[in-house]
Amino acid sequence: MAIEVYLNFNGNCRQAVEFYAQAFNTPVQQMMTFGDSPQDPNFQLPEEAKNLILHTFLMISGSRVMFSDTFPGQPFTVGNNVNVTVLGKNVDELKTYFEKLKVGGNIQMDLQETFWSKCYGMLTDQFGICWQISYDNE
Repeated sequence: MAIEVYLNFNGNCRQAVEFYAQAFNTPVQQMMTFGDSPQDPNFQLPEEAKNLILHTFLMISGSRVMFSDTFPGQPFTVGNNVNVTVLGKNVDELKTYFEKLKVGGNIQMDLQETFWSKCYGMLTDQFGICWQISYDNE
């Protein structure tokens, strides 16, 4: 199990990742854009979202730091753009963490299977901390 940091940006994720990669002398990993993801036929992806970063990461001093842009129109507040991510291989344990963290909080995405994880959910706890709970696909 690992605890990692997820940083969100407002359209300038690519620029930030390239800056941090240079600063920490580490290679940029594959950048997945919103346009690269499987498209929902019931939802037309806005043109301005297609080249925004859905997910990428850097290895910095032995730790994975993950990055993405917010989806166009989603709220973005500097200072609230950091998430704590719990990655694990035990789905039951991940479900337990999610159930406990959601008490008094606000669920942004209930635990579910996604194209990137067989168990993923996101919430803000009662103290205002944003959490992502995810099965570690490596």
